[in-house]
Order: sequence, then C-alpha cells, then structure tokens
Amino acid sequence: MTKRRYEILLVLNTKGKEESANDLIDSIEKQIKAAKVEVEQIQRLEKRTFAYPSKKRTGGYYVNYIVDATPGQIDELQSKWKLDPVIHLQHYQKLKPAAQAA
Repeated sequence: MTKRRYEILLVLNTKGKEESANDLIDSIEKQIKAAKVEVEQIQRLEKRTFAYPSKKRTGGYYVNYIVDATPGQIDELQSKWKLDPVIHLQHYQKLKPAAQAA
C-alpha cells in the first residue's frame, strides 16, 4: 500500500502527570515510530479546557502529529490507543500530499 499524509490530533489525560506531558508525548512518538510510521511534524498545543466536560474530565493536553502512513498503520494505532487511558480523545484526518499542500 502507498503511504499517505495524515493529521493525528490527540487529547492526552495528564491529570496527576502535569510535569510529564513531554514524557507522554515522547512515549507516543516512540509508539508511532514502532509502528513504522514516519513522523513529519509534532505540534504541542498545550493544555486546554473543554467547552463542556467529557468523560468526567474538564480539560486535556492537545498534541497534533503530521505523519506519513498507510491506512492499515493508522488503523493499528487507532485500535491500540482506544485502550490507552492516557489518550482521552483521538481524531484522524487525511491530508493532501506535501507537494499539493503548498
């Protein structure tokens, strides 16, 4: 399969782990690379408060990853992170190839 560009937005549950948000982000990046997905860019969007409570939480740490992956690799990450208590929410979006994005 051919690789495509994806944007992965994760909201991390950092409750009780405020000082280790960077450690969590690095750990997730290692998981992405272990799935043989190329990380193009990481945007640390800081902690934000939700407009309304979600799963009894009032906020989370937002991180945006731009990656090159196959749809199968994205499915693998998505199913793995569904069970991870650190990842509160996840959103995936297919992007245009880098040459067309400019």
